Amino acid sequence: MLMRRRQHPPDPMTVPPGPTTPNRIEASSTEDQEERNPLMSPFNVVSSKDDNKSISILPRNFNSRRRLMIAASSFLFALFLVQFWSHRGASTYLGGVTPDRLVEKSAQTGLAMMKAAGRRLAITSWNIAAINNNPFEYWITYRENEEYEKLMINVEKFLEEPGDKDVPINKVFTEEMFSKLDTRMTGVGWKSVRSYWESDFANRKIISGFMKDPLLGSKRLASMPDRITNTINVEGGQVFRPTVINMYAGDLSSLEKWWAVWEKFMFDDTLRIKGKTGVENKVPFQLLQKIKKSKYPDITTEEEADSLPLQTMCGAIFDSILVHMMNTVSTSPKAWQDLKKTMVENLNKQKVPHTMEMLETAYVDSDIITLQEVSSAFIDQARSSKLGQKFHIVAPMDLDSVRDQNSVIALNRDTFPEGPGVEISSLVEKSFPEGIDVPVAKGDILAITAKSKHGIPFVVASFHGDTNGLATKPVVSAVLKAMASDSKLAGHRLIFGMDANTYEHAKPGKQQDVLDFGRHYVAQGLTSCWGDVPAPNNYTTYNARTYLQPQLNKACKSNEKRSKGDVNPKDFILFPKRDFTVIQTWKDNTGKKQYVEDMAFPTLEFPSDHGILHTVIEPK
Repeated sequence: MLMRRRQHPPDPMTVPPGPTTPNRIEASSTEDQEERNPLMSPFNVVSSKDDNKSISILPRNFNSRRRLMIAASSFLFALFLVQFWSHRGASTYLGGVTPDRLVEKSAQTGLAMMKAAGRRLAITSWNIAAINNNPFEYWITYRENEEYEKLMINVEKFLEEPGDKDVPINKVFTEEMFSKLDTRMTGVGWKSVRSYWESDFANRKIISGFMKDPLLGSKRLASMPDRITNTINVEGGQVFRPTVINMYAGDLSSLEKWWAVWEKFMFDDTLRIKGKTGVENKVPFQLLQKIKKSKYPDITTEEEADSLPLQTMCGAIFDSILVHMMNTVSTSPKAWQDLKKTMVENLNKQKVPHTMEMLETAYVDSDIITLQEVSSAFIDQARSSKLGQKFHIVAPMDLDSVRDQNSVIALNRDTFPEGPGVEISSLVEKSFPEGIDVPVAKGDILAITAKSKHGIPFVVASFHGDTNGLATKPVVSAVLKAMASDSKLAGHRLIFGMDANTYEHAKPGKQQDVLDFGRHYVAQGLTSCWGDVPAPNNYTTYNARTYLQPQLNKACKSNEKRSKGDVNPKDFILFPKRDFTVIQTWKDNTGKKQYVEDMAFPTLEFPSDHGILHTVIEPK
């Protein structure tokens, strides 16, 4: 494009050298040369009227040009600052907003104060669940009573080498029992499942066709009703479904005695259960939930639609087989029931006291404690205990009183004198990808805000992943997306304790690989107590299930506890890599800040199937 030359007064910078301007001319000799040679500068345009003259888009005056360059540099630096601050904290998530300046300033000032004072942050995370009120669920060491080992080996043989004991289901759970059950279920408005019974279940063998059917296990048709009705928290205590695998103390010496109390419990007993609006009256069958294909893909669409009556029937069959088996393999019905009472006292009734004691002693100096799979009974006891005197105990507003597995956060009262801020769990769930059903159950996620005594705004989160860990990556992304969607939250610092349910040798597409999870959180601007690359053999679980529990696909023989048990690196504490560095991390499966490798747990002394995780971090 041709440009018209504008007329300017003579520029002193272009005056030929003379005795009065040597310094200025010398300083500008390069610029003069550029002006005389348009090829030396991309900002010069040749005039059509005078090929020997050029027009400069930049000012010809050196000082003007210098001022322009300073202004441009200042603009670029300001632009860099905007971009830098917009990528701090949660705003690393794509589409994040710019953090609120006051919140961000508070965070930066607080971190600087912590660093100057040499103050560190101690964080503990622990999935405290295990046993789940079933004293027989895990292999344990019980040297005090030899009858335990004999009984468990006999159960194993009954299920592994049943021989002629592998009878049809209708020889144990009889036609009369099924007909009464079906009438009960249709009477409450459910669809009849007689077609399933007659064409399939009635003639299945109790061991090979039911107890050891891997597809039945992956569909959760027997384990899901057990999880929900095994032990129910009610006003004033707990009630137990009549079965072998919980703390039920009634007489199960015959199938007839079992069936009478089982039917009454499921369809007649009214329980007073804590709900959203207070205490509600519920009959146990009303607590059951549909089994979703999105979470358990092996279940068919038809089975999903019929999953309420279908799981009730499978649950009844399962319980009847357990009673039949125990009365068959034990020296007498009284022998195994007496053993059960002793184990219930040692393993189950003392579970909460043991858990509370470890937190109150070994981990009482923590600034933050995140817990997973916490029962409502534990929450109530924690608040009224020494732990509650030292910590703010925070539970989800929408508490899961059915599965009774909740994520909980404890904030040290000295570190967080103002206590918890607001809960943002619902905002996290709304941040899941559209059109994708993330396998998260009620109570699995708890995310809150809290301000430390140094003024640092935190988002503290606790999460319990699904069995296969498939929800873990989406949940981490959703927490960050939720924070990045709000300018004030974007300036908060994230502390995230979780049972990620990651695996050393994950089944592709079916389980979450631990190294892949590490790459995911690093890409989000986070790191973990285990660093950027978690060691796949840094196990935090080492447990082996027996045959006396509803998921027999997970059962291990007495000599296969290590090779086929759940030995995996499952637990993590995440935080922003730019803000904190790890000083120390340890795991614990003894309650004494020690971890014994190659030891199956829980034990009579340690009450969980997950190790305790503790890390100490400091501001960078």
